[in-house]
Amino acid sequence: MKTSWRSASLVAGAAALLALTTACGQDGGGPTGSQNVGATAAPGDVGDLGTGAGDGVGTGAGAGAGQASANAPEPAGKLSVSANAEIGDLVTDGAGRTLYRFDADTAQPPKTTCENDCATKWPPVAADDALAGEGIDKELLGEVTRPDGTKQLTIGGWPAYRYAKDTAAGDVKGQGVGKKWYALAADGKKAKAEPAAGLSTREDPKLGEIVVDKNGMTVYRFMKDEAWPKPVSACTGACLAKWPVVAPVEANDTEGVVKKGLMSFTRPDGAAQQTIDCWPIYTFAGDKKAGDTNGQGVGGTWYAVKPDGKPVGAPKK
Repeated sequence: MKTSWRSASLVAGAAALLALTTACGQDGGGPTGSQNVGATAAPGDVGDLGTGAGDGVGTGAGAGAGQASANAPEPAGKLSVSANAEIGDLVTDGAGRTLYRFDADTAQPPKTTCENDCATKWPPVAADDALAGEGIDKELLGEVTRPDGTKQLTIGGWPAYRYAKDTAAGDVKGQGVGKKWYALAADGKKAKAEPAAGLSTREDPKLGEIVVDKNGMTVYRFMKDEAWPKPVSACTGACLAKWPVVAPVEANDTEGVVKKGLMSFTRPDGAAQQTIDCWPIYTFAGDKKAGDTNGQGVGGTWYAVKPDGKPVGAPKK
C-alpha cells in the first residue's frame, strides 16, 4: 500500500528524531563488499541527470527525510535476461522492467550516489525479494545499504535502478541518459549488443523481408542500373547525394542475404560499391533512422531490396 506524501514525511520525520546503469553468377566487476541476496520471497516511476549541482542528484544537505522515505527501493521479483536488438542482453525485473546502473556509483565497494530527486527519477531496486531467474547468476546478486538505511539490489556489485520514464515492460528509455546511465548486463557490466552484420534482413510490416545495412538503414535498388554482364550504376553526380552507395561488405559479414552475385565493383569515379545479385545497392538520405522506408517507390525507379536482390514492389516489365 502506498503511503501519502504527508504521512511518509511524518513517519520519516519521527525516524529522523531517533537516528537521523565474388563475382556475378557465382556463390560467391565482482560484488566486493556486498552481501549475497538469498533467493527467498516470490516476485511481487518519476528527467534525466548526471552528477553535480543542478543535475537532480541531490546528495547534499537540505534533502528532506520524507523524500528519502518516499524513494525507498521497490521490490525486484524474479530477475531474468531479456534481448534487445539495439542494446543487447539486459537484466529485467519480475515485471519485465529494464534495470540500470549509474556511472557515478561504484561496484568495489558497492556504493550508491543517487538520492532524493535522483532516486525519484531513477527508483532504486529493493534487494530483499530478488530472485535469480534464467540467465542470472545468484552469486552476483548482492545488496548495498543506502544512506536512508534501506537495502538496494546490486548486480556484480553495481547498485540497480529502474527509470521512471520506462512505463511498460521492455522500455529502455533510460539507456545512455546523461551519458551516465546504462542498462545492466547479467554480469553487472553495461549491456552491449553484438556488432550488426554489414548486410542483414528485417521484416518490414508493409514490405516484407528486406535488406538493411549495418546501421539498420533500408537498402535500395535503382531500376535504371544494370547488372549483366557486369554491374553499372546510373546514379551519378547529384544523385549520389540523395542515394549514397553501400560500401563493400564481406560475404561472411552478412545474415539472411543470398550470396550468389554478392560482390562489389569499382565505379567510374573510383569508389567501390556493393551489389546483391550483381545489382548496385544504395541507402536513401531521406531515411533518418533505422526502419525508415521513405525511399520506397521514389520516382517510380527506387525500391527496397529482397534478400535475393529483387526489388520490392517494382512494376513488372
